[in-house]
Amino acid sequence: MLTFYTAGESHGRGVFAFLDGIPAGLKVDREIIDSDLSRRQKGYGRGGRMAIEDDRVDVLSGVRGGRTLGGPILLAVWNRDFENWKGYMDPWDISPGRELHTPRPGHADLAGAARFRQADLRNVLERSSARETAGRVAAGGLLRCLLDELGVEIYSWVTRIGDVEFSGEYDRGLRDSSSVFCPDRDATAAMERLVDAAMEQGDTLGGEFRVVLRGMPAGIGSYTQWDQRLDTLLAAQLMSIPGIKAVQTGIGTEAAELPGSLVHDEIFPGSPKRRNTNNAGGIEGGVSNGQPIEMRCSMKPIPTLKKGLRSVDIRTGAAVHAQYERSDCCAVPAASVVGEAAVIIAASQAVLLSFGLPAMAAVKEAFESHRAYWESL
Repeated sequence: MLTFYTAGESHGRGVFAFLDGIPAGLKVDREIIDSDLSRRQKGYGRGGRMAIEDDRVDVLSGVRGGRTLGGPILLAVWNRDFENWKGYMDPWDISPGRELHTPRPGHADLAGAARFRQADLRNVLERSSARETAGRVAAGGLLRCLLDELGVEIYSWVTRIGDVEFSGEYDRGLRDSSSVFCPDRDATAAMERLVDAAMEQGDTLGGEFRVVLRGMPAGIGSYTQWDQRLDTLLAAQLMSIPGIKAVQTGIGTEAAELPGSLVHDEIFPGSPKRRNTNNAGGIEGGVSNGQPIEMRCSMKPIPTLKKGLRSVDIRTGAAVHAQYERSDCCAVPAASVVGEAAVIIAASQAVLLSFGLPAMAAVKEAFESHRAYWESL
């Protein structure tokens, strides 16, 4: 069983990812992990923090000579900005000056203060910050190596920023050349203009992105328990990304508007069995059905606004405007990269739940045997 956790604060020494349950002998490509971390830092509308950081993975345990050892793996992404925050983030002696007492609407500040009984909201935002997702992307990059070895591919693209929508097909070259990770030049230009306008107004923007997983045979995931369903694993990982407000599989909410005859994907003869549509998004009954797995995520605007929304000073109860912390105007492109990592982690959990063997060679043999069985049906 794959176990995954993160640790670290936004302005602390670094962000960390802990992985356990990965089979021994998996070849780890550091360039894949660093490439994913680099993509996470990009995207039109990102703030000044990304000009400071240069995220790279540092493997602290569990890998030797480029291959996993079978034991726990600890990954670190060090924060360069910690040098500017040493006095404020020291574990023992804190310098005054970075306290926060005005919760930002839409952020975890007030709810987190209630949960952990914090008087200084700095103690909430440091952990609730989306900087934590650097750890997820590092973990996803390592697990991408596992899925690559099994012939499973994951990619994403941005389909909306604000009211600008792109409904066309994915093209990797166009996506990679786009400042907003949208595979269309006209949509990219329109999204950039929208971000520019929001920045001038001191506002922020949300949007949508899609994540697709290809190469997964039917039969991964299980309907026997709720927490083993593939869509449960995927939705949980994606909904846990800061700012994500909705996750859909396949045609998602459109299925509620249509009759069953127009929703369910008919099955035709062949080896493996063939479908002409993929409204289910590759999952039926919590189990992969051999079609591409398609997820769509909606992200709210960043809750830190330069214009400052109305709030309250929790010390005095006085009405004030929320304090501005250095932030992005739009993080949808970066969130799409985090979404890839989330899908990779969930898919790896499902694969290792079915084929949880101690050595990667054995996992690959079992997985390919299952694929051959599916293709013979």
